[in-house]
Amino acid sequence: MPEPVVEMRAITKRYGDGLAAVTAVEEIDFELGRGEFVAIRGESGSGKTTLLQIAGCLDRPTSGTYRLDGRDVSRLPDRDLAQIRNRTIGFVFQSFHLLNDRTAIENVRLPLDYRRSGGDPPSDPTTVLERVGLGPRLLHRPSELSGGERQRVAIARALVKRPPLILCDEPTGNLDSKTGGEILDLLEAMQKEDAVSLLLVTHSEAVAARADRVLTMRDGRWVE
Repeated sequence: MPEPVVEMRAITKRYGDGLAAVTAVEEIDFELGRGEFVAIRGESGSGKTTLLQIAGCLDRPTSGTYRLDGRDVSRLPDRDLAQIRNRTIGFVFQSFHLLNDRTAIENVRLPLDYRRSGGDPPSDPTTVLERVGLGPRLLHRPSELSGGERQRVAIARALVKRPPLILCDEPTGNLDSKTGGEILDLLEAMQKEDAVSLLLVTHSEAVAARADRVLTMRDGRWVE
């Protein structure tokens, strides 16, 4: 396997205490190599979204160790995690999460407005939008774009930071099969051209089949 961007050891996440405690993820070991595309499948409640949130530094493990791009981020303070998210991770969600009062280029530029100095220099927002096929739509707001175009804006927003890791939570879930296929084609192209590591969670066997490797979760554990 290539050098790992994501390296998890014995990751466990529990919510609540005592008899009311719920274990969402239990003793998970996982590595994602640089430039690798891994899909995680599982039914609702299997733990896959919790694991993705931990990978994205949006949640902390109860126990275990998480190294992201060579750095142990398991116990870092919130301020440091926010900076790591901004520099290191791009997010693509099922519901796009675009600001309706901003144009496409303003939505893509948004992560750069919160970026501090340091790390690799970001890409030019116009260039990234042209790369995902939205050059003529720079000044359109989300309400003026189709679902597929909105997801392309979300992908451009994730890529503009030039992150080593992109996390996708059901990125084709709100799209028809043809448009969903085009979005997956685009993600795969970016993964290969930029050596970006891609971690995607999905219910869909067809979507998962596009990945280099497919893992399945059930009740917070890997299924062999």
